[in-house]
Amino acid sequence: MLFNSLEFAIFLPIVFVLYWFVTHRNLKLQNGLLLVASYFFYGMWDWRFLSLILFSSLLDYGIARLLFQEEKIKKRKLLLYTSLLVNLGFLGFFKYFNFFADSFTQAFTLFGQPIQVRHLNIILPVGISFYTFQTLSYTIDVYRRKLEPSSDLISFLTFVSFFPQLVAGPIERASNLLPQFYKKRVFDEVLATDGMRQVLWGLFKKVVIADNCAETANLIFNNYHNYAGSTLALGAIFFAFQIYCDFSGYSDIAIGSARLFGFDLMRNFAFPYFSRDVAEFWRRWHISLSTWFRDYVYIPLGGSRVGKLAAIRNTFIIFLVSGFWHGANWTFLVWGGLHALYFLPLLLLKRNRKNTGIVAEGKLFPSLKETGQMLFTFGLITLAWVFFRAQDISQAFNFLSKIFSHTILTIPEVRPRNLILAICAFVCVEWLQRGKSHALEINTLHVPQIVRWCLYAGLTLLVIAFNGTKQEFIYFQF
Repeated sequence: MLFNSLEFAIFLPIVFVLYWFVTHRNLKLQNGLLLVASYFFYGMWDWRFLSLILFSSLLDYGIARLLFQEEKIKKRKLLLYTSLLVNLGFLGFFKYFNFFADSFTQAFTLFGQPIQVRHLNIILPVGISFYTFQTLSYTIDVYRRKLEPSSDLISFLTFVSFFPQLVAGPIERASNLLPQFYKKRVFDEVLATDGMRQVLWGLFKKVVIADNCAETANLIFNNYHNYAGSTLALGAIFFAFQIYCDFSGYSDIAIGSARLFGFDLMRNFAFPYFSRDVAEFWRRWHISLSTWFRDYVYIPLGGSRVGKLAAIRNTFIIFLVSGFWHGANWTFLVWGGLHALYFLPLLLLKRNRKNTGIVAEGKLFPSLKETGQMLFTFGLITLAWVFFRAQDISQAFNFLSKIFSHTILTIPEVRPRNLILAICAFVCVEWLQRGKSHALEINTLHVPQIVRWCLYAGLTLLVIAFNGTKQEFIYFQF
């Protein structure tokens, strides 16, 4: 069930009405309704994988309770390793089996010993990377004694499968989301209204910007050998906006939908393309994943508070693992490695925490220096996106070699003017709202009602008008 589908437009209001008008007097009934709705939502993709998410949830629920009761270190480690092995085992099998089979075959062929390894027709369960990391963080936090295990099975199952963020995040921490299932929720009109605005903005980003960028980006990437460097550069820029508006659009819809039910999910994007360096970019891009790797991989390895060689090692580990999390392809590892190379100079010069505030805060325009920093950072990010989008390493290098040729100085052959204007308008809106939690956050005291309603109506009409070119969210494949 896609967020930008008619099915979801029917599903969400039905759940909302039942939640606030039928089950509102009983917290357990509310949580039970959300659990049923979440399993129905997930089952619309493939009912067979409901057993997988249920098994994973029950496993970590039981292991966490045993961890809390157990005092012996060896037994506690055994329980933790069981959770890690089973969850990562499922993830590895469904997501990486064929990748390792291919790599194994290629390695032996390279040394003159060709072998054949049978491929399995494996269907990747949608959202498995997201809910696996969510349950793992819960078990690890209980193991570290930072969190008490849940004694409410329904609340825990709903925490794992909560439909707004189940398929593509944000990857919630139990310490933030789980306690919200224990408390009675009271309808908050202000919170719900802001949630609806965020849903509308997310739909606009996905349907109007991302899906239209996808058409042009796909055309250019799929036929890159026919185009000059300038056209390929334009295609890379379109993909940069496609993946940002696609993924952050999903996050906006997820966070906004959760607010309709009285829940507060963590922020996942903070206007990342206004970053002045790559370190700032990663503090603003896919925040739930980057902080997950920081807390459960980077810091346990020693982070940056170690020797230089160890800090370099940790940096490469964190970015390579992040790349591999995204998919079973060498292109994702190269994408992660590139970001590690981008990040290293900032780390070694101790400038990785220099830009932590809002760019040009309190000003309408950035300085020339800030403009140059943002453009340079965006260029680096876009270059790395080529590897992320390419089908294989060879295509990525061929694509880049044409960009960095004399044909970069030609006029692009593909020039969708309306789309370029839409992107420029979108960037201007995000720039003006860069200090807010999302671009459609409005102070109703300062904006007349007629202006607000005209804005909502205009965005709604655009979403309806452009919803014909429907495409799945990119991160569903991860």
